[in-house]
Amino acid sequence: MFNEFLENVRRMGPLVHNITNYVTVNDCANVLLACGASPIMAEDIGEVEEITSICNSLNINIGTLTAATIPAMLAAGKEANQLGHPVILDPVGAGASKLRTETALQLMKALRFTVIRGNASEIKTLAIAFLTNSTMAGIVGGTKGVDANAADSSTEENLDSVVAFAKKFAEASGAVIVITGAIDIVADSEKAFCIRNGHPMMSRITGTGCMLSAMTAAYLAANPHHPLEAAAAAVCAMGLCGEQAFARLAAREGNAAYRNHIIDEIYHLNGKGLEVGAKYEVR
Repeated sequence: MFNEFLENVRRMGPLVHNITNYVTVNDCANVLLACGASPIMAEDIGEVEEITSICNSLNINIGTLTAATIPAMLAAGKEANQLGHPVILDPVGAGASKLRTETALQLMKALRFTVIRGNASEIKTLAIAFLTNSTMAGIVGGTKGVDANAADSSTEENLDSVVAFAKKFAEASGAVIVITGAIDIVADSEKAFCIRNGHPMMSRITGTGCMLSAMTAAYLAANPHHPLEAAAAAVCAMGLCGEQAFARLAAREGNAAYRNHIIDEIYHLNGKGLEVGAKYEVR
């Protein structure tokens, strides 16, 4: 099912505008190149609308948020909305500070997002803030810095309730909701993919979530009429490459080598490999 979504990315070579964080910006650029897309990073208010206008999708990541980038995110998002381009929000650290939570909520109110992707605590925080119109939800979300609180994680025992929550948030927000963790959830208001690709070591390097958001923007650009399935394909691809990268690690290699191996595996992944390796169920 997912092979065509990957192959469409390689065939189209979409240009993805990223307003992302400086911790992982290089990795995001390399992952986009590896999957067959092209990256451009622009965050100055003087050029973001112009850059967005020549791109095929927009990836907004609040990981290293500053007062200067918020207006740029809003301007780029409005331009992308006007042009009908897919837009993804990665609310990194929502719940860790009032600024992050308020900004994510402000962006949701001002822009139409195709996909909202985050870990369980970020999505929980943002959903409560959006549904209650209160940034006090940051206290409820319980983020551990930019990482998920273990209490919020998806497990086999709570999977049904997490899927129901994701569908409800998708219906309220109008976006496909992607919750990444031990079991990844990709949901719209009616259908959810429960994805079991990935490896625990992916949590030991900075930026796998950021890289996934960038890659999802590429998949959305190349498959604009199937946002749910395109997002699920990207999540499966990242998780599968995480598995394959771990299998490549030599005895003395650690998380730095692992990051490079993930990018290499994304570069070599093809549609057939994704079709065979994707592990998911639909609920």
